[in-house]
Amino acid sequence: MRAIILVGILSLLPYVSALAAEPASVAELAKKARPSIVLITMSGRESSDSRLGTGFVISEDGLIATNLHVIGEARPITVQTSDGKKLSVTEIRAWDRNLDLAVLKVDGKDLPALELGDSAKLEQGAPMVALGNPYGLKNSVVGGVISEVREIDGRRMLQLAMPVEPGNSGGPVLDGEGKVVGIVTLKSLVQQNIAFAVEVNALKPLLEKPNPIPMDRWLTIGGVDKRDWLPLFGATWQQRGGRILVGGQGSGFGGRSLCLSQADPPELPYEVAVSVKLDNEAGAAGLVFHADGKDVHYGFYPTSGKLRLTRFDGPDVFSWKVLTETASEHYRSGQWNHLKVRVEKGKLLCFLNNELVIESTDDGLTKGRVGLAKFRETRAVFRRFEIGASLPSPLASAELTASLTKEIDALPALESLLPEKLTPLVSAPDEAIQSLRQKAKALRERALELEQVAADVRLRQVANELTAVLEARDGKIDLFRAALTLARLDEEEVEVEAYTKQLERMAGEVKAKLPADASEAKKLGALNDYLFKDNGFHGSRTDYYNRFNSYLSRVLDDREGLPITLSILYMELATRLGLKMEGVGLPAHFVVRHLPKDGEPQLIDVFDGGKPLSREDAGKKVRELTGEDLTDAQLAAVSERQILQRMLGNLLGLAQQKSDKEAVLRYVEAMLIIDPSLIRERGLRAILHHETGRREQAVQDLNWFLENKPAGIDLEQIREMQDAFRKKK
Repeated sequence: MRAIILVGILSLLPYVSALAAEPASVAELAKKARPSIVLITMSGRESSDSRLGTGFVISEDGLIATNLHVIGEARPITVQTSDGKKLSVTEIRAWDRNLDLAVLKVDGKDLPALELGDSAKLEQGAPMVALGNPYGLKNSVVGGVISEVREIDGRRMLQLAMPVEPGNSGGPVLDGEGKVVGIVTLKSLVQQNIAFAVEVNALKPLLEKPNPIPMDRWLTIGGVDKRDWLPLFGATWQQRGGRILVGGQGSGFGGRSLCLSQADPPELPYEVAVSVKLDNEAGAAGLVFHADGKDVHYGFYPTSGKLRLTRFDGPDVFSWKVLTETASEHYRSGQWNHLKVRVEKGKLLCFLNNELVIESTDDGLTKGRVGLAKFRETRAVFRRFEIGASLPSPLASAELTASLTKEIDALPALESLLPEKLTPLVSAPDEAIQSLRQKAKALRERALELEQVAADVRLRQVANELTAVLEARDGKIDLFRAALTLARLDEEEVEVEAYTKQLERMAGEVKAKLPADASEAKKLGALNDYLFKDNGFHGSRTDYYNRFNSYLSRVLDDREGLPITLSILYMELATRLGLKMEGVGLPAHFVVRHLPKDGEPQLIDVFDGGKPLSREDAGKKVRELTGEDLTDAQLAAVSERQILQRMLGNLLGLAQQKSDKEAVLRYVEAMLIIDPSLIRERGLRAILHHETGRREQAVQDLNWFLENKPAGIDLEQIREMQDAFRKKK
């Protein structure tokens, strides 16, 4: 049975169900129940992992029913009502692992509660409605029926003929009176439109005999040991053995959150150190010292690939002072970095991976606690936090690193590697493992660079082919060959000559059906029949934005394409039949115009099966697509170069939507081959070269602006961009 989707984004799905006889009553049930539905977010085992589910209010004083797997065991939980209000969870009132049920107590009152029904009275085929938050999409409703009551793993389960998805778990199943008769718990792994729910009668004993646990006790797994650490300003600080993980945004200004050590630092001088790894280099996390337990402290941390020493004198940015910010070649992006601060009287020495990177004589703060900090929405992992008068470095010495590098470079291929070859590495295992991983990372990065170089060679090959087509000796551009060459930007296997022969063969097949003295009207009719009736060429309507529709080779293979690619094929065949055609680039829709020897020119919509268009028809089409009126200038014929640029513009837009910078770079390169005077595209190419790691090419791109001095361009800004591009990240 197909689903009824009544509200939310899923309303686009088919509307068919046993409930369809009374759609208004279902809508009323959904409207009445919706305020009782909550979105539950549970933090996963890693700080970056969170899961979504559903719950529903069952008492005005804040009891919420859901699945146990929705809240996890000993995980941080957040509850959000349908109107966006967040409710803090004060305790887990009851739970049962076997039944996969849990009842939360939230800090709220006068909440809209759903009434619990009697699942023992359910009959097979009874209509049901389920509410939930599939994939985090709030307030969705799906309908179905009770197909059967089954015993699964010793539990009585309601089998529902309805589709559910991740996020529906924990949501209520309502009968026709709006009473809860089940709690959605899982979907079938075999059939898409089958789900299972725990009967509501299994929930009632938990309410009668609860086993409550306060939230501070529930959060025993993963939380930092309060005997060792004091978290401040929100965020989620978790402990995994010797590691500290932090995620979420702190409540302090700039997302600041602290986790201070409960141990008192020794007398001056002393050192505090930690190794940290950020999930994103735009984030910030590191050490704090001389902290007053509130808003005042020093911080030494990496941020955006640089190292920063800041004095925080208060709660907001106006009371923060960045003492020093510096880039360092010793910073390891995406890897563990060892931070150490030596605190002396009147001097602060900040080390990164054994290298002194910042030295300060700032003495605005002179005492306080030490610990960890994070800012913004950074997720970070800390390990080996230490305090002491003098701390030995956990990093390998230069001599050991050199020795390990020599051993690693001498390793044979894996197929020839014997255990005894590892003996020199096992003697210093931690350092060897780190060196091996750094070597592997460097090789991966080099492999990616070589892939980019291969792509550049490939691009140069196609660029030369395109240039040759555009610079034909007779001055006439072979549009068909040029369009196929554009397809070769992305599809290496496209054979231009093979498709050219196919085009000639197609033209020959049309000619074979015509008498020698066929009129232009007969030829046009034969062309339309051949393409659209006999061979099924058609406009791509259900998959319009597929990039394949812009490849003329794929249009010939799949007989499906965009208006512009179908029009190119149409014009090329028409030309071979002795018909004069020209392209017309209407806004948002490409058409062709037949120029008969006798009679008036005729617009033709190839995308719509060769349908003739009047001026009025064309205007209506443009208004439908753009909301604008068609102008006479927009009916002008376009050149071959303009057609090619329009094709590339379509591909570029799709690549930008997918953030595919390498593809965008290919299309921009082709655009500049077609028209080297394009200023915007030259600037875009420079930026793309820089963002994809081709720094010298980016600098070279900007030289064009300095040499040609195009109007409206700030040349001083171009020079500043060049200076920025020359600097290594």
